[in-house]
Amino acid sequence: MLLRFIIFSVLSFASSVFAAFGFTKSGSNYIIDAGSSNALVFTVNGGSCDITSIKYRGIELQDSSGSTQLSSGLGSATVKVESVTASSVNYVKVTCTTSTLTHYMVVKEGESNIYLATYIKEEPSVGELRFIARLKSSVLPEEYPYGKVSTTSGSSATVEGSDVFVVDGETRSKFYSSTRFIDKDAQCVYGGSDVIHVCVLAPHPESSSGGPFFRDIESNNAGSATNLYWYMNSGHVQTEAFRTNVLHGPYILTFSRSGVPKLREADTSFFSGLSITGYVAESGRGYVSGTASGISSSFQIVVHWYNTQAQYWTIASSKGAFTSPAMKPGTYTMVLYQGEYKVATATGVSVSAGKTTSKNIASTETSRNSLWKIGEYDGQPTGFLNADKFLRMHPSDSRMAAWTPATYTVGSSSIAQFPMALFQTVNNPVTIKFTLASAPGAATLRIATTLSFSGARPQAKVNSWTASAPSAPTKIDSRGVTRGAYRGYGEVYDVSIPSGTLVAGANTITITSISGSSGTTFLNPNFIFDAVELFT
Repeated sequence: MLLRFIIFSVLSFASSVFAAFGFTKSGSNYIIDAGSSNALVFTVNGGSCDITSIKYRGIELQDSSGSTQLSSGLGSATVKVESVTASSVNYVKVTCTTSTLTHYMVVKEGESNIYLATYIKEEPSVGELRFIARLKSSVLPEEYPYGKVSTTSGSSATVEGSDVFVVDGETRSKFYSSTRFIDKDAQCVYGGSDVIHVCVLAPHPESSSGGPFFRDIESNNAGSATNLYWYMNSGHVQTEAFRTNVLHGPYILTFSRSGVPKLREADTSFFSGLSITGYVAESGRGYVSGTASGISSSFQIVVHWYNTQAQYWTIASSKGAFTSPAMKPGTYTMVLYQGEYKVATATGVSVSAGKTTSKNIASTETSRNSLWKIGEYDGQPTGFLNADKFLRMHPSDSRMAAWTPATYTVGSSSIAQFPMALFQTVNNPVTIKFTLASAPGAATLRIATTLSFSGARPQAKVNSWTASAPSAPTKIDSRGVTRGAYRGYGEVYDVSIPSGTLVAGANTITITSISGSSGTTFLNPNFIFDAVELFT
């Protein structure tokens, strides 16, 4: 009897690990087996395209409270599942079609991966194009790379809206899991005694919007489920129109027992043999190479290309040399950034398949006689008060330094005493004190910002002279700093100070956040500083 039990157990284990690659149909569902040594078997609803079950090494990972799906579910779709062989490799290809999009899921024989791609004709009506895997929090409770900052399970209070909470005395939100596109690697959830990582890898965000520094939600253990996301488009601090009639992806939902996978190791070139609408193989792409100049090597030098159909970027070497990723043919606008601060733009950059376009770009920043500068023009609130914390917590968090009206003395105050953001009824205004050896005559006060909320902008008072109020910036209909966001349109305000206003000796500048709108506490109108400079 014992021998029969052992034989049965071994056979059961073998069937779960070495099951046959392919798919079967059960009622309206399709059951797809990757045929991988670490068995991956998942079920696709034939009427909705939802993934309703994911079993990895025999363990059910799909949470019963919802499905793994595109957006909040397609509702209904025409679902086609087929076996495909390309270049002697076997695949299962799932094609889900609606009136506005085509969504693909591909399994490559022997791999514990689900390769995905989404072709859209228009943005979903909910305003978000995202893929979400709703997984069991009892099996996969942990989040990577930022850990507990986005784990809202066990919350004791709500701080803001329905997405910022208090857990164990710390503010947490799914928004605090974000990474800049340009820095993206794996985003994962994991857990178990035999640690399982489920990760999203997105090698090709070329069809998303927002550029190299855009960031969005990646993961959230919400208690009922641990959610793993890939946001392709959303209204979260949206600064660019969504791209349509394009393919988003490929992107990958990968399952691993050997740690966190690396984005640079992901290969989706096989999509060229699978008849995927909108996919452009590398052979049909071109490149741009050149030199970026006029930026100190102390800054990250970023080159960005975009048009209505695609976006790309690369980090130049310390000497400014760069080569773009493989780009779809077309005519692009090219932008040069000092960090995230835009310093040059070139239009009409043409890319052709199989060719490399040579194009140099130089910073248009001009030299000036700087009397003092607070911060650096890098498109971020680098070094300012609470700038080291706000990406991963709410401004109300007890770990934050106090938000109070600040006085900054040039030459003696540290940069960390200058506020990263100015909230209209919280820490308004900021006062800058400085001494000049002689009266400079006319001068310019430059206030560089990164993001405005609710129409906030800076108004300056220099000694007894008050500058006129600038017009309201372009509205971004989204919360900013409270969600860990800082990048908007990057408005720069130049205040022309009349001759005779600045004097030899002690001077005072007051910067006030103004707006015709109002709000409560940290949802008051506010803006984020990049740098402040006085020059002639």
